[in-house]
Amino acid sequence: MAKRLSMLMRMGHLTRTGQVGDGREEALAEHVLAHAAPGDVDDAIRVIDEYAYRRATLINIGDEKGLVLDAAVRRAEPRLLLELGTYCGYSALRMSRVMAPEARLCSIEFSAANASVARRIWDHAGLGDRVTVLHGTLGDDGRTIDRLTTEHGFGPGLLDFVFVDHIARAYLPDLRRILDQGWLRPGSVVLADNMKVPGAPHYRTYLREREGTEWRTREHHAHVEYQSWVKDLVLESVYLPAGPAAGSAGTGPAPA
Repeated sequence: MAKRLSMLMRMGHLTRTGQVGDGREEALAEHVLAHAAPGDVDDAIRVIDEYAYRRATLINIGDEKGLVLDAAVRRAEPRLLLELGTYCGYSALRMSRVMAPEARLCSIEFSAANASVARRIWDHAGLGDRVTVLHGTLGDDGRTIDRLTTEHGFGPGLLDFVFVDHIARAYLPDLRRILDQGWLRPGSVVLADNMKVPGAPHYRTYLREREGTEWRTREHHAHVEYQSWVKDLVLESVYLPAGPAAGSAGTGPAPA
């Protein structure tokens, strides 16, 4: 509890810089390089989870909600994935572990320091060029979007999976930017973390208003990362074909 309260007190710094402000992200990179087996994604994940429980809480998706992410990627069987919010690279490790060998993940991170931490951890885990981090945002006047299209093969109907886990106020604007580019195809999946804490009400309202016509969303109930007393929610939304949808899965719990 004390670790969680300490982090909450640093939320202003976190919002401005993408880091908690006490050096825990850099310390995590050093810890992973020292204690995780080289070339072993599973061991890198294990070491990060252990660090978050025993040393300093991290704001990645965590082990409990990470299982939701794993299952969503397996269901989607994506070939091209986009992550909004790299942080220290934990969720990219999880996605790389379950996506197809030929699949590629591009992760966008506004903090250069976080991008550096993630690259070092990924290199140690042996991810190679399957995962790429771009320093920027989708809202940087088109610079990052241009890089995704010209350097990383993004184009109409080519994006299969999006994981949204960055600044809550950017969730809906960035989803709209993705839609404006036409990158999604019918059946593409968008998974969004932190629907209760800190919450993204405009994003959630947008999806509810379009349930069964543009999107089909299921809710995954869980807890805020690395603890069991504060509840959180992950939304898994499937992009539907144009026109009326043939039924809806509603917003109940997803099957295991």
